[in-house]
Amino acid sequence: MNLVQYSVEHGGQLSPLAIPGTFGGMNPSVFIDNDGEILVNVRVVNYILCHSEGAQLFPSAWGPLSYLHPENDQRLVTENYLVRLDAGLKITDCTKVEMLNLHTPMWDFHGLEDARLVQWGGVYYLIGVRRDTTHNGVGRMEYTTLALDKKNWSAREVARKRTKAPSPDDSYCEKNWVPVLDRPFTFIKWHSPVEIVQAFPDKDETTQISLKQGVQPDKDLRGGTQLIRWGKHYLSIVHDVDLTPNYLKQKNGVYKHRLCVWDDDLNLVGVSNQFTFLDGLIEFCVGLAKQGEDALVSFGFQDNAAFILRVPKAVIEQLIVEALNA
Repeated sequence: MNLVQYSVEHGGQLSPLAIPGTFGGMNPSVFIDNDGEILVNVRVVNYILCHSEGAQLFPSAWGPLSYLHPENDQRLVTENYLVRLDAGLKITDCTKVEMLNLHTPMWDFHGLEDARLVQWGGVYYLIGVRRDTTHNGVGRMEYTTLALDKKNWSAREVARKRTKAPSPDDSYCEKNWVPVLDRPFTFIKWHSPVEIVQAFPDKDETTQISLKQGVQPDKDLRGGTQLIRWGKHYLSIVHDVDLTPNYLKQKNGVYKHRLCVWDDDLNLVGVSNQFTFLDGLIEFCVGLAKQGEDALVSFGFQDNAAFILRVPKAVIEQLIVEALNA
């Protein structure tokens, strides 16, 4: 299923999230705050992702998937922009998030990547992975506490907390933890099996709440949006990925998405069939919100474009039925 086409055909809406003066945003995270405003964090990077689509007949010299940037600058740098949308999903305000200068980056990936926007206890957080605090790219989830000035529309980081993985904290890279919006500081850390953790920003530990097997398709589920309440269930969108290299053993990737359905005890009870957004082979989705009866889904296309999609209630309900009966 092409979710964008199907949603628009059933009364949905697609809107671009273009950040002025940049190559184009990616991996946006939509969130509706306590004031009912539609906010989106948009990740902006300093490279262009080149991917040979379709039959992949015209790859670059480096293969079907490559990152293009100046020869004298091999960094992959992330900056974050916070935008506000009106009811028609048009950007009304945009500001670069001013980050604290706490260290000199030690690895080629700079910045807070793929941050989900949440608000717990009235406090705004960007929660993403940072990999530039060591010389070999060890990744850990970090809380960026935001001071958001809605009148003058500015956002700045006022505190930062790097979280540990659950003991023994010896993994190489932790990323894409999925926040449960109505359970502060609770995350789906992993989907295969389902690992639920709590990580409080004022503590120096992460606690494993449970580890259990959920409904699983034939591929590992990865990443994902926030978990949102939808009737008697929770919902999230995740992806699975095929990283099979091409015939020359060059890097490649194909990403498909699924709707996950959870019960009140955070058991994974249903997983939909695969779908895409724009039939691209590299798409990411890290934002999901409920507005009225519909869902808002924010996604990135090939690291070069960001969009928000209004998905009608009927389409979401159809996906839920499919997931529960798969």
